[in-house]
Amino acid sequence: MDSVKAPSRADQQLIDHAREHGFAVTGKQLSGWRRHGLLPANAHGGGLGRGQGSTSQPVAASFALVLGLARLSGRGKRPADVALLMFGEGLPVPEPTVRAAFQAAVDTVCLPGGAEQGLDVDEHLDAVDSYIGRGGQAVVMVPARARRVDEQIVAFFESASVPWPPAELAQLDENLGAERMTPQGAALFAADALLTGSAPLPSIGALLRGVAPGLEVNPIASLVETTVRDVPHSPVLGPDESLAMLSGDVRGILHELAATASQEDLGAAWHVARDVRAWALDLCARAEAELAARAPGDATMEWWISRQLPAGLSLLDELRTRHERAATTALSALGLLLQREQFAELDRVQPGCQWDLFQTPGFLPPPARAFLAPSSAAPTSL
Repeated sequence: MDSVKAPSRADQQLIDHAREHGFAVTGKQLSGWRRHGLLPANAHGGGLGRGQGSTSQPVAASFALVLGLARLSGRGKRPADVALLMFGEGLPVPEPTVRAAFQAAVDTVCLPGGAEQGLDVDEHLDAVDSYIGRGGQAVVMVPARARRVDEQIVAFFESASVPWPPAELAQLDENLGAERMTPQGAALFAADALLTGSAPLPSIGALLRGVAPGLEVNPIASLVETTVRDVPHSPVLGPDESLAMLSGDVRGILHELAATASQEDLGAAWHVARDVRAWALDLCARAEAELAARAPGDATMEWWISRQLPAGLSLLDELRTRHERAATTALSALGLLLQREQFAELDRVQPGCQWDLFQTPGFLPPPARAFLAPSSAAPTSL
């Protein structure tokens, strides 16, 4: 005797709709998707009459969702990832499911060594330090692909007897010979920033020097390291020369942002995050092609400039991630939203910031410029 329950009339409509578009969907799949919040329940209607009970109909959104689910779901696909992918395509995923998926992405952020819950900040950092000291994996500061491009640029100019980087840059670095952050130091720096929401400017400078190991001089790192001298009474700098715009574990702040940001903002940030990744991979490929042809051009110059400026951190971050994952994109989107909030707050507490710098080549990834700019920033045609 067949124990499989026949689909309801409403579910059969969805099954037939999927079949008409080339997908085979079962009633069991529909139940599973509903259990994970990916598909709304059918809407109950009135009675059929003559004692035949009640009827129901799929809600309008279900027809588009069932096609997306049939296309994107599969063995090994996590429901949260499927929810994010469908949301990124503009499909009408239930809002609670979308927010839960963004929060699940935040939960993927773990400290090196898996430090236990319930520890204070110092105990967490001690656990991370101990893990690294025992040979645990530290941060990959410069991915191999990026390192090869950097080395090819230096080799090309050396073969042409052109000093690289230009000697004039040394005049702009007031801290020649300053400390460079090691991979071990970068792991501790990242853990500290994650747990406290703050970062000392000297450490940021050392990080910038560490991610550009082939650059003997680094004017941008020097500029960061001397910020306190230039703006000694800035309301966003703490007494220990730390940027202290946030307070506490950043993961909790991102969790709250996932719960409160509008769906429009989440969607916009998602698309910017994907565009930043596309920009980084495309720039790297174009620079590699120019260098392989021994004809450095626009891409090589954009690469080199970006590597010395904040856009270079995004460039390296994308090259560290070999395969795009929905959770990684969601986390990047939340990070962009948080940056935008912080820039807006900075604009409020310290008017007169040079937001036009956002349009400087290399300062920010091009896809993120307009998204991150405070409302007071002057419009640009770039």
